[in-house]
Amino acid sequence: MPKAFDITNPPFDRLTPSEAETLRAALDIGYFSPGEAIIGRDAPAEALYVVIKGIVEERNEADLLALLGPKDTFDSRALVHDHSGHQFIARDETLCYVIPRKVALGLIKANPRFAAFFYREISQKLDELANDEETGRYGSLMHAKVGELFLHPPVFLAASDTIEAAGHLMREINSNALFVRDGERIGIVTGMNLSKAVVLRRQSIQTPVGELANFDIVSLRRDDFVSSALLLMTKHNKRRLAVRDGEELVGILEEIDLLGFLAGSAQVIAGRIDRASSQQDLATAAREIETQTRVLRRQGVKVEVIAEIVSDLNRRLLSRLFEMVAPAELRTSSCLIVMGSEGRGEQTIRTDQDNGLILAGPMQGEILEAFRQEFFVALQSFGFPPCPGDIMVRNPLWSRPLSEYRADLRRWIVLPDQAGHMNVAIVYDAQAIAGNEQLLNDAKTALIDMTRGEQAFMAHFARAVDAFETPIGLFNNLITSEGTGDALDLKKGGIFPIVHGVRSLALEQGLRETSTDKRISRLCDLGVLQRDFGRDLKQAFRFLLMLRLDGQLAASAGASGTLVRPAHLSSMERHLLRDALQVVKKFREIVGHHFKLGMF
Repeated sequence: MPKAFDITNPPFDRLTPSEAETLRAALDIGYFSPGEAIIGRDAPAEALYVVIKGIVEERNEADLLALLGPKDTFDSRALVHDHSGHQFIARDETLCYVIPRKVALGLIKANPRFAAFFYREISQKLDELANDEETGRYGSLMHAKVGELFLHPPVFLAASDTIEAAGHLMREINSNALFVRDGERIGIVTGMNLSKAVVLRRQSIQTPVGELANFDIVSLRRDDFVSSALLLMTKHNKRRLAVRDGEELVGILEEIDLLGFLAGSAQVIAGRIDRASSQQDLATAAREIETQTRVLRRQGVKVEVIAEIVSDLNRRLLSRLFEMVAPAELRTSSCLIVMGSEGRGEQTIRTDQDNGLILAGPMQGEILEAFRQEFFVALQSFGFPPCPGDIMVRNPLWSRPLSEYRADLRRWIVLPDQAGHMNVAIVYDAQAIAGNEQLLNDAKTALIDMTRGEQAFMAHFARAVDAFETPIGLFNNLITSEGTGDALDLKKGGIFPIVHGVRSLALEQGLRETSTDKRISRLCDLGVLQRDFGRDLKQAFRFLLMLRLDGQLAASAGASGTLVRPAHLSSMERHLLRDALQVVKKFREIVGHHFKLGMF
C-alpha cells in the first residue's frame, strides 16, 4: 500500500528493509470526522495509528492531555498493554495510516530496537535519541558558519606606523593580529612578527610595520562553513584568515580559535579569565562563553554537563571581576553570591544579572556604592543585562549585612507573601563565588532553622508549583508574550514546576545542595521520592533543558528562547516531550499530596 509512508519517521526508522516492506504491504488509510472516537477509553487498540493530516485529541476523562499532529503515532500503550485508559478523538477531519494490531505486534516481537520505543521508560528513550544523533554531530559542527567563531577585531594600522605603536595597540585591544593598510594593499601583522623583528633581528621599535606585515592574506566570508576555513588554512598553510562581510573586513580568524571551536575550548576560556589583567580581557572571554555553548551542544555534550561548564565559566568571570574592582576591605568582609539558574548551576545561555553581596557588617557608604556601580556597569558591558526584578549587587536590598538578611528571612517566613516566597527561594538557591563563603553558609543555616517544622509556611511556599498549568500537548493557540501561535512555554509549563517542587522538598529536608539534579538524588536517598520516579524526573528535566537550550541558541534577538514549537521537533522529540510533561504532571501531584496543598 501507500508508498508515501515516511519510513524515516521514528520509530519506523528502526525497521529493517524487509520489515518496512511488510509494514507498507499491510497499511491502510482511515478517515475520521470531527468528534469521532478513534480509540475509546479503556478499549484495546485494534491498530497502531500515524496521523497524516488533522489533529487528534488525547483525553483522560475530562482532561485534554495532548494534541497529536502529522507523523505522531498512537496508541502504543493500548496496543502493548491491551488498554491505556485514554481516549483518542478526531478534533477535525483527520486522516491516519492504520497499521493492523497483528502486524504491529509482529514487528515489535521481531525487532527489539523497534519494540524499545514502545516499552522503554523516558530515560531509556533519551538514550535512544542520543544514539540516533551521534553520527551527525561532527558533521553538524563542521557546517557551522565562520561568523559563529571567535574573531579578532578588525583593527587597522598604516604601513608607516611603528612596531612600538603596533605593540601598544595589540595590548590595548587584547589581540595578537592587526590589519595593515599600504595603499590598496591589505596585510596582517602579528605579535610574533613584532617579537622576531625586535628580539631576533634586533630591529628598532620605530621600524614601520609595513616591513613586517604579510600581504599575501587569504580571506573568506562570515557565512562560509567552518569546513571551508579548515580547508583554506590547510591548502595555503595559513595560521590565520581574514574574514569579510561583503567587501568589508570584519575580523581575523586564528588557527587556535578554529581548532578550539572544533575540539572544545572551555579550558582555554577558563585560563583567559584567570589570567585576565583588565576588564577588556574579561569582556573578550565573556563573548567566547556563548560560542563555547554552541560548540558543546553541537558535540552532543549532555545538557547538564554544558550547564555545569557554562556556570563554572560565568562564576570565574564574576569572581575575577570582583577581585579587580572590589577594595581589599570588601573582599575580606563580604561574600559575592549568584542566584537563580546560575546559583543552581543550570545556566546555559547568558541571561540577566542575578547576583548579590552579603556583608559581615556595616561598611562605609561611599566605598560600597562605588563598588556596586562599577560591578554592575562592567557586567552590563560584558553582555549581562540588568535583572528586571533588580536582584543585583547594585540594589542595596541585595547588597547588605548578614544581620539584615537574617531579619528579612524571618519576616518573609512569618508573614509569607508571593514576593517573600520568591526571596526565600532566591537565598536558598544562592551559591558563593568569591569572598567569605561562611557568610552565605550562615544565612542558609538561619533559613533552614527558621523553616524547620513550619508546615503551613512550607505548604504556602510549595503552592507555586501549581502557578502554571502543565501544557501537556496544548500545542495550538497558546497565548504567549510573543503572541498567539503554535508554541509551548517550556519554562512555565515544565522546568519551573520541577525546579520549585524539588526546591520545596529539599528545603523541608534541610538539604544544602543547590542544583536540581543533586537535590533529586538526595531526595531519593532519603526516601522522599521513589528512586525509579526520581530517575524519570531527572531525565524529564534534562530533556526540557535541552529543548530550551536549542530554542535559546536558535532564538533571534529579543526572543525568549523558552518557547518550543512542536511542529519544528522530530517525531521522537515530540514523543519525549509528551513523556516529559506527563512526568511533570505526576510530580506536581506528588508535591501537592506531600504538602497537603488542598488544605491550604
